[in-house]
Amino acid sequence: MTAYSSNLSDDQWAIISKYFDMKRSRKYDLREIVNGIMYLVKTGCQWRMLPGDFPTWKIVYYYFSTWKKKLIWEEMHEVLVMKIRKLVGKDEDPSVGIIDAQSVKSTLVSSEDKGFDAGKK
Repeated sequence: MTAYSSNLSDDQWAIISKYFDMKRSRKYDLREIVNGIMYLVKTGCQWRMLPGDFPTWKIVYYYFSTWKKKLIWEEMHEVLVMKIRKLVGKDEDPSVGIIDAQSVKSTLVSSEDKGFDAGKK
């Protein structure tokens, strides 16, 4: 296997491998499938342009789609965010979320009568 910068390290794989069914024997190594997904995410390439070093794009897409439907990606994301927050000394769950009006773009229709002075003309 070619060493792509998007490939998971042994430590990274040890953390996320518990989210996958590793007991069943498969034709393709799940780590290589996840590496294929990481390559796609990092490069933004099309599924069919996945390099031949990875399992075929159809196999990689099948697993990605299956894990997406089972919410595996969301579960991993939530757990990893909580671990990182705890590691840097923060509460595992954020207590506040702030959205700045300047950072949220609005369309002409949605922004016509919004804001503190909406009734004044």
